[in-house]
Amino acid sequence: MDSSNPSVISDRPITFGIVAGEASGDILGAGLIRSLRARYPRARFVGIGGEEMEAAGFHSLVPMERLSVMGLVEVLGRIRELFSIRGRLMEYFLTTPPDVVIGIDSPDFTLGVERRCRDAGIPTAHYVSPSVWAWRQKRIFKIAKSVNLMLTLFPFEARFYEEHDVPVTFVGHPLADRIPMEPDTRGARRDLGLNEDQPVLAILPGSRGGEVERLGSLFLSAALEIQSSRPDLQLVIPCVNRDREKQVRGLVQSLDVALPVTIVRGRSREVMAAADVVLLASGTATLEAMLLKKPMVVGYRLSNFSYALVSRLVKVPHVALPNLLAGKPLVPELLQDDATPETLGAAVLERLENTEERAHLKAEFTKLHHQLRQNADERAADAISALVEQRRAS
Repeated sequence: MDSSNPSVISDRPITFGIVAGEASGDILGAGLIRSLRARYPRARFVGIGGEEMEAAGFHSLVPMERLSVMGLVEVLGRIRELFSIRGRLMEYFLTTPPDVVIGIDSPDFTLGVERRCRDAGIPTAHYVSPSVWAWRQKRIFKIAKSVNLMLTLFPFEARFYEEHDVPVTFVGHPLADRIPMEPDTRGARRDLGLNEDQPVLAILPGSRGGEVERLGSLFLSAALEIQSSRPDLQLVIPCVNRDREKQVRGLVQSLDVALPVTIVRGRSREVMAAADVVLLASGTATLEAMLLKKPMVVGYRLSNFSYALVSRLVKVPHVALPNLLAGKPLVPELLQDDATPETLGAAVLERLENTEERAHLKAEFTKLHHQLRQNADERAADAISALVEQRRAS
């Protein structure tokens, strides 16, 4: 250790193999690289990553976007290329073995890489647990054979791995580190050009075309119900890209009644910060809304066949992350047939008008925010450094 810099563990050359397959993993990987470099100044980082990781000094063997495939049909259409990428990556890792291989999310791709590396004697870690605690729980046996260490974002995930004797470290969630404890609601409204003194409803029907198709009209119909009771309510919909914006504008124009709504490209966090209540699909957005201390109503629909299948497989009592983290129903989850314009509208109105409930939620969300604010980049780097040093010592 360099005594002049207590954070340095070793100035020896060391190689970290990292594989990230999508934008969220690229952001996690960049933070991890920066924290690991403080411990290993001469470290080299190589594998597959995106622009954020490359800006942190990472060498990507393949453009990350070649792994960013979603949906069964899309995967089948690219299966030959994906196998080729994995083959090239494995050849590199096995001929020039890194000191550790870290897969970040994208478990369908990264766990297979981790399994082969571990079988070859290379220590492996996986950052961001698959939802094995919620469904397809037998995957835990595959994970146990693939990783020397699992890094989880949530404490309930860590408990699941501990129960199955898989080495695990809860590192917290990077969003909890980045989002301030107290949101600047009025500032967000000014930046979005909204009236600072009128209430705001943020509507987030999802980021994918299929989600917006299923939920967009439903949420807009709910907004009509709400605005009939609260004509002073400002409606704002953030859209992840140009295609989703075009899709949402089409849904608004197809309504029988004109609905005044502000449509914003991107800036979803800013829109939620400006809101009094958020109406949204289940997913990571529920975590952001919780960290922003916003009351929310979660609505979701699948095809009847998909819902019947998922209902049989899912092993948890809640779908919204705030409820999973709290272990109790803090926010309403209106799913499938329960998700109607009337039920969604009534739930939003209740959260707009019940100030006592809003104060209670803010206190609960603040406790959960503190629980997740663990300086995730540093904790992840500490855990991986310990794995590397243990391997070197043995």
